[in-house]
Amino acid sequence: MSDRAFEGIYEDKSGPLIEKLSKDWFQTQNYLCETKRVVIPDEKELLEKELQQAVDDNFDIIYTTGSTGIGPRDIAPEIIKQFIDLEIPGIMDLIRIKYGTEKPNALLSRSLAGVKNNTLVFSLPGSTKAVNEYLTEIHKILMHSFLMLYGIDGH
Repeated sequence: MSDRAFEGIYEDKSGPLIEKLSKDWFQTQNYLCETKRVVIPDEKELLEKELQQAVDDNFDIIYTTGSTGIGPRDIAPEIIKQFIDLEIPGIMDLIRIKYGTEKPNALLSRSLAGVKNNTLVFSLPGSTKAVNEYLTEIHKILMHSFLMLYGIDGH
């Protein structure tokens, strides 16, 4: 999500990075990874529509990037929080604390994680550096998350 990337003022770099890192990670797990990427402005109705469409299309994971700060147009956390069935605060708390100890600005992120039906939903900051950091930690919990979502005893 970015007004400026949507308007073509600058190139979306975090979305393609999420795609690449996800495909690379799933390949290491010997799983297929198909993606769909959409750039939208920071608009409530568009975000709601895209989130619902991804769930309707049975995506296993939704990543949003951008619109997680404290700026006047940063709306992703509020919209996503209303959309999800349950929140998973631990992973984002860990990321904020881990990276915020070295870079205090990371503590301003309002990123969140949750579940809608059987779809994992993660809102990430818009910077490529943050995307790298967040996905490094998220990938550690993905397989266990899928097992839990589908009621599979992985112990």
